[in-house]
Amino acid sequence: MSFQITVQPSGRSFNADSTETLLAAGIRQGIGLAYGCKDGACGSCKCKKIEGTVVHGVHQSKALSDEEEAQGLILTCCATAQSDLILESRQVTEAGAFPIKKMPVRVVSLVKKSDDVMVIHLQLPATDVMQFHAGQYIEFLLRDGSRRSYSMGNAPHTLEAGTPKVELHIRHMPGGKFTDPVFTTMKEKDILRVEGPYGSFFLREDSDKPMVLLASGTGFAPIKALIEHMQHKCITRPATLYWGGRRPSDLYMNDWVEGQLAQMPNLLYVPVVSNATPEDAWTGRTGFVHHAVLQDHPDLSGFQVYACGAPIVVDSAQRDYGAAGLPAEEFFADSFTSEADKAAK
Repeated sequence: MSFQITVQPSGRSFNADSTETLLAAGIRQGIGLAYGCKDGACGSCKCKKIEGTVVHGVHQSKALSDEEEAQGLILTCCATAQSDLILESRQVTEAGAFPIKKMPVRVVSLVKKSDDVMVIHLQLPATDVMQFHAGQYIEFLLRDGSRRSYSMGNAPHTLEAGTPKVELHIRHMPGGKFTDPVFTTMKEKDILRVEGPYGSFFLREDSDKPMVLLASGTGFAPIKALIEHMQHKCITRPATLYWGGRRPSDLYMNDWVEGQLAQMPNLLYVPVVSNATPEDAWTGRTGFVHHAVLQDHPDLSGFQVYACGAPIVVDSAQRDYGAAGLPAEEFFADSFTSEADKAAK
């Protein structure tokens, strides 16, 4: 049985049957719902149910607690409709969804940026090139049917005519089904299969608020894409990048950021290291990266925040920045949920 799903305040609607998650139905019909992991682990797709009934599949309590569910909040990535629904989701946009495509890609280059970070470039098919927003991600389709998600580290305007390439920043997870081969056997000219674009993390250009760009580790990849997009579109809103790592080497493209500062006077940069050792000779900011933001901006009521990286960083930032006055609708996140995180349901 099919039900009508209406999303407020946009008024957009789509149909979903009782066997398809609300998110999957929305993506299929080009509705730009907010989402991240698609596995009930990150909470990015959480929204308010105004009317109707849903049934939730398996999900983590940190993504949706019993108390939140009792208040009418739902996760569209694992909720199925049992009636017509009215939802409240302020991140639905007319341009929020591009066609999702399956495609072969060719490995063009692999560059090791640190002991555990590889930057790879993949050549996309030259015809019918994938469209995407800066900040979105693609999924690798592995032989056993599993998937691995990685954000694209370049903006769409950088795709070269005839040889379009996307850039991915991949951290090695020892024992990882995908990352072990990336760091051992993968080579140039290998052919892989991907699907995308996915994700609702992209720059909201209808605002003039100053921005905090918060990245931990390889969460820098989609933030880099946003910065490239801002430069290309001549967006001059004040923006401060806070990039955190355990050691200075975790800030694996620090030179790239420094180069951007000379070209973008509206961009500031605050690198933060949490576990520097004496041999690092680190003289910059220390501690947790999301705390550095609060030290500089104890009142966030007039800001937008774009946060990417480890779930503990993103979750802590969302909680603490809300307490510092950041409106909930001005927090945009891409939580890098690992397979271990997804399994902890």
